[in-house]
Amino acid sequence: MTLKDANARRGALCGALLAGLAGCAAGPDFHPPAAPAVEAYRKDALPAVTSQAPAPTGDAQRFVAGADVPAQWWTGFGNAELDRRITQALAHSPTVASAQAALRQAQENANAARGSLLPSVDANVGVQRANANSLGVGSTGPVAPSVFTLYNAGVKVDYTLDLFGAVRRGVEVQTAAIDYQRFQLEGTYLTLAANVATASFREASLRGQIGMTGEIIAAYNKELKLVEAQHEIGAKSLADVLVVRTQVAAAEATLVPLRQQLAQTQTQLAVYLGEFPSQTEFSALDLDALNLPRGVPVSLPSTLTRQRPDVRAAEATLHQATAHVGVAAANLFPQVTLGGSLGSSALHSGDLFASGTKAWSIGANLLQPIFHGGSLRAQKRAAEAGLDKAAADYQQTVLVAFQNVADSLRALELDADNLKAQAQAEQSASKSLELVRVQYHDGAASYLQELDATRQYQQARLGLIQARAARLADTAALYTALGGGWKGDSVTPLAANEPTTK
Repeated sequence: MTLKDANARRGALCGALLAGLAGCAAGPDFHPPAAPAVEAYRKDALPAVTSQAPAPTGDAQRFVAGADVPAQWWTGFGNAELDRRITQALAHSPTVASAQAALRQAQENANAARGSLLPSVDANVGVQRANANSLGVGSTGPVAPSVFTLYNAGVKVDYTLDLFGAVRRGVEVQTAAIDYQRFQLEGTYLTLAANVATASFREASLRGQIGMTGEIIAAYNKELKLVEAQHEIGAKSLADVLVVRTQVAAAEATLVPLRQQLAQTQTQLAVYLGEFPSQTEFSALDLDALNLPRGVPVSLPSTLTRQRPDVRAAEATLHQATAHVGVAAANLFPQVTLGGSLGSSALHSGDLFASGTKAWSIGANLLQPIFHGGSLRAQKRAAEAGLDKAAADYQQTVLVAFQNVADSLRALELDADNLKAQAQAEQSASKSLELVRVQYHDGAASYLQELDATRQYQQARLGLIQARAARLADTAALYTALGGGWKGDSVTPLAANEPTTK
């Protein structure tokens, strides 16, 4: 074998070695966690349908196993005002704008990191005025100072051979950050829509409770006038009058906290919609104008982790932590940097890069960490601990997700039972009040008995309104617990930016 052939073989071997090194990266590779091996959300079997109640929003709900949650799930409540509110909130809420900006920031950080995979090229142009004195003394005395202008220009190229993947792992960190912010944005959409829906249901419930309490107060006032008239002719005592007046005052007092809660709910809605409370006008949202979705989707447990934005965000954090271990591991190995430059210096700008003015250089630099006081290995151990933390956080997020779904399913089942019981209680209280009133006017019952029957009827009506609102709110909670129907990039009005080379 000739010396030329041996050199060629060594060159090929070195090239193959460098190519092989460039294709690997230090540290563990990320693999998405497998779906939990769980077949159900609850230990007991989920009923096919819920109870049915003889009241508005008392329809039986059917659980549809394996069905997908609609992206705009709130439209299932069949209320145009609710649709308008959620649409406005998604378009104008500062929380959405913040999440969108965070996603754009993550995209640009990833673009900046990708730039490290390519050579960097820099140009420089300079001019300087200088003088040079001769330190020697000739036969005729010192040499006069020489003043001149020096022009220079050049191009410098640097490239880091990513032999052990430190740069690529850094890009992986920033790419995972994009995924995290994207799922954070999806979570913001989901949470905001759920908050607006829940607050709207609470507003409708409070309006119903205030209206019902007003009717009760009107009935009490009517009774008060009757008792006062009877007292004037001696048919009723002053004690009877005071009892009714106390009842009127007590009923009026219940309006104060209800009105306060309504005002607070409306100001909260204004913030959700991205408006100042003083500038927001709401159309009245009536509880009777809201429909209860009859078919409720229940996604398969095996798909929940791919639907919940918070779980996907935790997965992205796990991906980041895995890549950080790779960065820390790669920092323990040598770093090789290639560089070259081409420049020119001349006394006149027009002579730049002319013959005799050019200079060039090319070289390689190897940096091998030897002693850093143990900081590099400590950083690697810290990254590994961060990976363990991210894995535990991911597992906790998954457990909470399954808990949310199980709780929501149980709540819907019990809400239906509660509404059925409240509807029956309201019907019984209404019949009882009618009977007591007849007996009272016939003299067979005392006024205290009528007041007691009225209080029971009032509480039954309040309980019925609250039960109806709870059923609507818990239906929205189930949609939210299942991930709300958001499908990855479909909710993100941002296209992934192409990496730049600047």
